[in-house]
Amino acid sequence: MIASLLFGVVVAQAEPQIMKFLDMAAVGEIVPGATQYGQLRADIPVVEALRDGKVVGYVFLTSDFVTTTGYSGKPIHTLMGVDETATVTGVRLVKHSEPIVLIGIPEAKITAVTEKYAGLDLIAEAAAGGSAHDLDIVSGATVTIIVIDDSIVRAGLKVARSLGLGGLEPELASAGPTKRIVLPGDDEVTIYDWQTLAGDGSIRSLRLDIGQVNSAFEETGDARAIKRPEKGEPDDTFIDMHMALVSAPEIGRTLLGDEEYAQLQAWLKEGEQAILVLGRGKYSFKGSGYVRGGIFDRIQLIQGDTAVRFHDKQHRRLGRLATDDAPSFTELDIFKVPADSGFDPAEPFRLQLLVQRAVGAIEKTFITFDLGYRIPDRYTEKLAIDTAGVSNPEIRSEVAVSDTSELSHLWKRIWLQKRFEVIVLMAALILLTGVFFFQMQVTRHERFTYWFRMGFLSFTLVGLGWYANGQLSVVNILAFFSAVTTDFSWSSFLMDPLIFILWFSVAASLLFWGRGVFCGWLCPFGALQELTNQIARFFKVPQYTLPWGLHERLWPIKYMIFLGLFGVSLYSLEMAERFAEVEPFKTAIILKFQRGWPYILFVVVLLGAGLFIERFYCRYLCPLGAALAIPARLRMFDWLKRYKECGDPCQRCAKECPVQAIHPEGNINPNECVQCLHCQVLYQSATKCPVCIKKESKRAKFRIRNGLDPIPPSGGTGQPLPQVTSTTQPSN
Repeated sequence: MIASLLFGVVVAQAEPQIMKFLDMAAVGEIVPGATQYGQLRADIPVVEALRDGKVVGYVFLTSDFVTTTGYSGKPIHTLMGVDETATVTGVRLVKHSEPIVLIGIPEAKITAVTEKYAGLDLIAEAAAGGSAHDLDIVSGATVTIIVIDDSIVRAGLKVARSLGLGGLEPELASAGPTKRIVLPGDDEVTIYDWQTLAGDGSIRSLRLDIGQVNSAFEETGDARAIKRPEKGEPDDTFIDMHMALVSAPEIGRTLLGDEEYAQLQAWLKEGEQAILVLGRGKYSFKGSGYVRGGIFDRIQLIQGDTAVRFHDKQHRRLGRLATDDAPSFTELDIFKVPADSGFDPAEPFRLQLLVQRAVGAIEKTFITFDLGYRIPDRYTEKLAIDTAGVSNPEIRSEVAVSDTSELSHLWKRIWLQKRFEVIVLMAALILLTGVFFFQMQVTRHERFTYWFRMGFLSFTLVGLGWYANGQLSVVNILAFFSAVTTDFSWSSFLMDPLIFILWFSVAASLLFWGRGVFCGWLCPFGALQELTNQIARFFKVPQYTLPWGLHERLWPIKYMIFLGLFGVSLYSLEMAERFAEVEPFKTAIILKFQRGWPYILFVVVLLGAGLFIERFYCRYLCPLGAALAIPARLRMFDWLKRYKECGDPCQRCAKECPVQAIHPEGNINPNECVQCLHCQVLYQSATKCPVCIKKESKRAKFRIRNGLDPIPPSGGTGQPLPQVTSTTQPSN
């Protein structure tokens, strides 16, 4: 068929990889009942599954059809099987480079999730835009599971459409005539009325009464929902909903009026479309969920395999309709359809309405109704596409780039799902930035500085680390360098919003303050070390300070570890990711100590050493800290203030530095400093810093000589300064 030939041309640009992985799974595991693999098809990279010489299914590799990537920046290779009814017969994860799975979460958990896709109905997925099934998330591997799910569903739909399984139409129908919306000039736009647009299908409607809705819930068989019917007469209006494609000039100007339509055009960017949704009756198609979460959870636009949910930034209210003969509505709202959503306004689509009913204190059950829409032919024109033109590399590239658009849509979907975590993290980063810009004011009081730091580190450990899994790793750096030297894609790095934001903040902080902002404030494992050390100090656990000569010679160990991992990554990124287990982050933070005993023992040893030597791992073994210290040499500012007496003769800061980052001569080593700001507390302390004590003493004597209050204001510790007494009383 034409679609298969077209798709065959596209995928022919890259050699199919399926033949490399067939020996990793028996055909009966992928297609139950099959006894042998057949030949690779000539049109698309699919292998027939045979039983007694007859085709009983089809086997393919997801990465031959979609290029969705995860943390590693590489596709996840999964063998799939489908039968003639477009039902998934089996799924087998055969290869991946996801570090969270390689050295963190047991692969058995991921495998168990993939096996559940057996029995997935691709016809239902096509109708629901790929959202007909429930997503089974594994804690700590949300992004990886979303990527696997996206690969399985999209690849399955492409194969089913290409082979026409289950009656699904070919995906690439553009090989023949297609349509586009005609965009007439301003003088050619005809203004109609409501009756005309409603009559020719420019406006479509969905009317439901209370009796229909109650009957629909009864058909679900849910006894809890049946017991709570909608109140009112069966003929009472439940919802009367209308929809129109107002980005089409004649429809938009008729319903909105010239002024409102001009504002709409200014609001829409190139390639974006807009629909007008009107409603009245007992039920609101908007609900109130968007007020709290910014998403309209009662409606979604569906076209083929594409599903678009609307958010508050894609929404505008309309005051009134421009047509005099239009009915009155209580809800008039315009929704923007993004350009990268894959939506084609010239093709049929539907607006799915979710009707919910409470069945308990917090539980709800749902049913859906569809409002179908197809723009009348008079607004469109047909375009003939020469099928021979598929050999044109420009056309091939347009088809192949669809995966890039869908990948972009996937990372945006992940960001929306994690918008709460993103907002909290951004707020924390803004707060921390303010602390560093105004560090002298913040560190003026020792007690406040200490408890603020303990509170922020607790947030970093519990909120950012254990809850959100926002732990950076040297693996991220190795994967970035690998991607830069191969096929770099920002979409791959945008898959985890928290990690991306953290890396962006680290890049900025390296230029201003060095590596200490992350290592000292935003690293969950670093926070765990410091907090456990503080607990140890509370229980009077003795603290040890290594001799400076030995301490200075242990510093280079972490740099050697990083350079070793970087060198291995140039040969094999997967091998480097496994050796990166020298980082205890996955065990202590991502997996929350749910691992085998050797990994837990390793972490316990490191934390145990940190009870006696604060941040032992950070000081001597952390390859991530070493990797950040190298570019941190480019920092533009030196914010930590020092006196000329620091180091000679005063050694107070050097002795109290929690990580021994201050040289005996008084210089602060920015490669080792964790920006804890304790030295800045001492810098202003009128009870600990000899320079400040001397200044305050002179000021006190001056006040006494001039008949002023002999007790000056409190010093940097928040405690009153020592009184300076005199044997003589000042004269009046």
